[in-house]
Amino acid sequence: MNKFDYTLDFKTIDFRQQPELYRVGKGEQGVLLVEPYKSEILPHWKFRTPDIARQSAREIYALFLEYKEQGDFVGMDMARKFLQMGYTRSRRYANHKSGRKYAKDSKVILPNQEDPIKAESAKIFYEMWQLAKSDPEYVVMLDRHTK
Repeated sequence: MNKFDYTLDFKTIDFRQQPELYRVGKGEQGVLLVEPYKSEILPHWKFRTPDIARQSAREIYALFLEYKEQGDFVGMDMARKFLQMGYTRSRRYANHKSGRKYAKDSKVILPNQEDPIKAESAKIFYEMWQLAKSDPEYVVMLDRHTK
């Protein structure tokens, strides 16, 4: 996997026009940097309740399918990253009501306090994330882009 390149000038690059500059990286790397995708997807990203998460995940997955129809791998990957981030952030709040994993000024992990509502939101995003990342066209395009 190509490492995400944080040295690029993200304020000036349009990755739709220059997809060859895009690096997938690991997990959610660059999810809040890569334009114009960040601006297109971020307004749909919400997870406060399962109903909101369901709507959000559907909208982001619909964007994934639009990017797929356009043959836009970068858009597909960014939508996949937002779905993954919906899962990881919901999970964090499901485990820690404050959203803080660590005690203040410490590396001590706070005890989990399971929030079933956020856990359900996480499950919704997880299912859509798995659907996106296992999409056969996405898998082929990912392989092609990372070579």
